[in-house]
Amino acid sequence: MRTLTIGNVKLENSYILGPMAGVTDLPFRLLCKEQGAGLLCMEMVSAKGILYHNRNTESLLTIHPEEQPVSLQLFGSDPKILSEMAKQIEERPFAFLDINMGCPVPKVVKNGEGSALMKEPKLVYEIVNALVKAIKKPVTVKIRKGFDDSCINAVEIAKIIEEAGASAVAVHGRTREQYYSGKADWEIIRQVKEAVHIPVIGNGDVTSPETAKAMREQTGCDGVMIARAAQGNPWIFSDLCAYEENGAYPKKRSAEELRNMMLRHARLQIEWKGDYIGIREMRKHVAWYTKGMEGSAKLREEINKVESYGQLEELLQERIV
Repeated sequence: MRTLTIGNVKLENSYILGPMAGVTDLPFRLLCKEQGAGLLCMEMVSAKGILYHNRNTESLLTIHPEEQPVSLQLFGSDPKILSEMAKQIEERPFAFLDINMGCPVPKVVKNGEGSALMKEPKLVYEIVNALVKAIKKPVTVKIRKGFDDSCINAVEIAKIIEEAGASAVAVHGRTREQYYSGKADWEIIRQVKEAVHIPVIGNGDVTSPETAKAMREQTGCDGVMIARAAQGNPWIFSDLCAYEENGAYPKKRSAEELRNMMLRHARLQIEWKGDYIGIREMRKHVAWYTKGMEGSAKLREEINKVESYGQLEELLQERIV
């Protein structure tokens, strides 16, 4: 199994769960860890949220001992606030501090944060360098191909990130303007890999062991980040590991496996978030788990009325057979 070393941390394998707001929470990360993910990225956390003691921020910062190693991702645009907040949380049990320079969401971009930073090379250097100096843990950065077609500068930004002292860079092969549409450009990942000496993690359109292998071959990337393809499919990590180790192709999950995973996910949600929020947040996960299945549209309709674990269990016993 191919390992990956970032800074002073060696990962068991090079398959990484990418950060997704509202998805890569603690319950979901635990499931992906059990399936063999080499690194788990947390939901992005606002540096200003930490500064102003935002109530929701504390739950986003919670880490379970069994999910190590994890990458905690901060977003913001003020080098001083970012570095001071990083210093403030450094004692928490995360392995890496990641800086978000890829989020395409309008309210984040409007504040000059996330992927808007792709347009500010000087500020990128200041942010990364300030964080590297502020903490002892390895600092990594997640970027995109560029901001739009007139600003495709992942190579330039990656070189700046390396020069500023970061330990790795993850590259999503789409511009901010593309969001998640169209095809990810793996060629830009290859160009970044050839331009820097720090590990490069490829991200975009990896949906199976075969596409992970193809990305590696085409780009030479050191690690593969899986985000949306893990939604409703934490098994993707065990599939990736099995394929790399012995060429095993993923088997179709049985109805029982699928049902058990959803119910385990629901129990974790309730344990960490309480009955009310836990079950309501499970609704979107059940939609992902059952996407493409016969009768999934009807099931999605029904799942939105479920208000307790008992109701969920009853519905899944009845419909997932």
